[in-house]
Amino acid sequence: MSAATGGNQGAGPCWADVTLPDLNAGKRFYGELFGWTFQEGDDRFGQYTHAFHQGAEVAALSPKPDGRMPTAWCVYFASPDAVATAGRIRAAGGQVITAPTALGEYGTMLLAADPSGAVFGVWQAGSHRGFGKRGEVGSFGWTEVYTREPGAVDAFYSQVFGFRSMDLSRTAGMDYAAWTPAGEPATHDHAIGGRAVMDERFPAEMPAHYLLYFVVDDCDAAAYTALQLHGRVRRQPEDTPHGRFAVLTDDQGADFAIIDPSRARPRDGGDQTG
Repeated sequence: MSAATGGNQGAGPCWADVTLPDLNAGKRFYGELFGWTFQEGDDRFGQYTHAFHQGAEVAALSPKPDGRMPTAWCVYFASPDAVATAGRIRAAGGQVITAPTALGEYGTMLLAADPSGAVFGVWQAGSHRGFGKRGEVGSFGWTEVYTREPGAVDAFYSQVFGFRSMDLSRTAGMDYAAWTPAGEPATHDHAIGGRAVMDERFPAEMPAHYLLYFVVDDCDAAAYTALQLHGRVRRQPEDTPHGRFAVLTDDQGADFAIIDPSRARPRDGGDQTG
């Protein structure tokens, strides 16, 4: 897992938001869990509400305009030209769900799905540059896509964003690759995300999806806090070479992960994920 902080990282993740049925409940949950504060949402954009940690923008909460929409976190990848990126998504076998849309002076966004159906966003920055910080406590730390079509998915992200894949299956305990941006060395320090294959350990009905990680200073305490806030622990805290992590579900059904990098387990040698 890359420890890169601050600003956008090439075509890598630059923003994250969660779509929720109850915005105020979301503020209570994530405010208590991560210490986030919130800026009042803009009526022009459906009360889209930015979250801050110690004054830096870290994510956003968005109320559902339609009850049929999933309650889920979404990661956005940076692009200098959202329209051109939409063309590459279609050419590479993906689907553009929401065409490039200008959001005032803030920038231009689109929503898309890769060939396996995992949904992600693209952000062309205007005045909103993306994360004010990342890789630090209270902010975004990592993302990975879970799929059953690794060949098609690896080729897709390479064609659309220029990502290069590092095969880390041997040490990850599953079919896993980490991505590095085009032009950057294929090393852990430059990794910006990953791709995992869903095997028999995953329910057959589970669709392809992204999982976002947020950095905490105590994984076990954060997991306990999530339970007290009526969330769920989907995967109990465990140690990895990148830190102690857990997978949680908030009180409205959105899944995400937390990680404490200070609890990184010593590597046994060889490559490790991220």
